[in-house]
Amino acid sequence: MTVTDQVSGDRAAHSDLADPAFWRLPRPERLAAFARLRELEAPVLFTPPPGTARTSGKPFYALVRHADVMTASRTPKVFASAPGATTPEPAGWAKALFGNSMVNMDGAEHAALRRIISRRFTPRLLAATEENIGRLAGRLVDEMIAERPGDFMPSAASRLPLEVICDLMGIPAEHRPRIAAQIDHASEQVGVERRGRLRIPGRGTASLAMMQLVMARLARERRRRPQDDLVSALVRADVDGEGLSSRELGAFFSLLLVAGVETTRNAIAHGVSLLDRHPEQRELLRSGFDRYIGGAVEEIVRHSTPIIQFRRTVVSEFELGGRTFLPGEKVALLYASANRDEAVFTRPDLFDITRSPNPHLGYGGGGPHHCLGAHLARLEMTALFRELLTRRTVIRRTGEPGLVDSNFDNRVGSLPLSMGPTVT
Repeated sequence: MTVTDQVSGDRAAHSDLADPAFWRLPRPERLAAFARLRELEAPVLFTPPPGTARTSGKPFYALVRHADVMTASRTPKVFASAPGATTPEPAGWAKALFGNSMVNMDGAEHAALRRIISRRFTPRLLAATEENIGRLAGRLVDEMIAERPGDFMPSAASRLPLEVICDLMGIPAEHRPRIAAQIDHASEQVGVERRGRLRIPGRGTASLAMMQLVMARLARERRRRPQDDLVSALVRADVDGEGLSSRELGAFFSLLLVAGVETTRNAIAHGVSLLDRHPEQRELLRSGFDRYIGGAVEEIVRHSTPIIQFRRTVVSEFELGGRTFLPGEKVALLYASANRDEAVFTRPDLFDITRSPNPHLGYGGGGPHHCLGAHLARLEMTALFRELLTRRTVIRRTGEPGLVDSNFDNRVGSLPLSMGPTVT
């Protein structure tokens, strides 16, 4: 049964998640479509319109309820990430050239790679990283106040997560401008708003290749002369003889740029906009920053949901949400819908930094693919909002965020701002 079998009239035309035009609708219209889909008895099958398979991939069922997304996330033996968790699926030649990303792995292969990486995030490394994040946030806000940029995105929003990742990995300062430029170029390749195209993950391979080369050279250098950084730890074999190859390191770094830079950058931007749009919430946070910041970070991530969806491939027959799924079928885990599920969240469209409990799926629905960088993202957002909200100079947005059309991430292209009057 397709969406038009279950949703009739004009509403069907605005609920076709397989049509790229749907992802160009204003965000409130898309959220309303998700709400209508949550009311249906079972997940709906969406089939890409003729000629759009390149951007929309194969037919897929949309999992829109919180419980269904969480169950699929925690049942990886049925809902597999391989051959690809994004749309379209990565081409075989791309995997061969650049290595397979962790998000597209399952079972023992994924567990082994995640184990190698997790072991390197030692308490000592995390403590040093937390101190560094605080210093970086302070310096970047100092620079914002001095330079008074008109757009928040190229300043602290983008620079903090990028600098944190580069410091963590041990990327030399001379390589960072090139990496930042390649990230921007990769974003242009997937279609930014001025080109009127949809952002599609997996493109921008020239930029990806350049970043892979940087990491391969750095890996060779660190094998010869190790330093106190994550790259050195990852490429050296541990007591079990496990370490990353140069290609695995490159694939991991590319993942970090999305999971550790892009998503945090977007969450920060949405947070600035949300707090400015809800001054009573901003003032509540100011009144007791340490008391409320934990809840504020979680609510920002829930409300904005930086990653809209990931895909899974059904491996074995399984009943979920009123439908029996068969091997080979595709499902979309729509976190953006799950995080507004009325069955879980009271008044889900309300932005409330005191919301408790807040079991959002902004970092995934649990299971083996739960976000490795969730702790790091929370530290970065906490440090930057502390600086933004406790300074004497008031930073305000002067317009709505420029959102980039995407079926993958809730990306902010621009956020106009100004430096307000000094608080006395």
